[in-house]
Amino acid sequence: MVTDKIKQLKATQAKMAELEKSIATQLARELAGLPAKYGFGTVQAFVQAVKAASGGKRRVPAAKKKAGGKRRKRAVITAETKAQVKSLAAAGKTGAEIAKSVGISLPSVQNIKKELGLVKARK
Repeated sequence: MVTDKIKQLKATQAKMAELEKSIATQLARELAGLPAKYGFGTVQAFVQAVKAASGGKRRVPAAKKKAGGKRRKRAVITAETKAQVKSLAAAGKTGAEIAKSVGISLPSVQNIKKELGLVKARK
C-alpha cells in the first residue's frame, strides 16, 4: 500500500539525515586533527603553511585555463579595423587569415563582414 511506502520513505529520510549528521561530525573531527597530524601546534600555523605552499594565490583548475594561459584583451573595433577587414576580404583572404592579421577574433571578422554586406544571405 501507499501508506507503507510513505512510512518506508520517512524512515529512509530519517536514516539519511542521521548519516549526513554523522558525516559532518566525522569530517569536522578529521579537519580539526589535520594541524597536529602534520606537526603544527595551531590551526593558524597550519593555515599559514598551506598558504605558503600554494604561493598565497588561488589556483585555477586546469579545466578552466585557456590553452595560452592568459585571457586576451577585448579588441576595439574601429573604422580602420573594418577597412582592413574589407580590403583583406576583397583580396580573397579567409576569415581565419583576416582575424590573425588584424588581431581580432574570427567571430568579430564574421560580424564585420556581415555589417559591411560582404557575406551572402542564407536561403
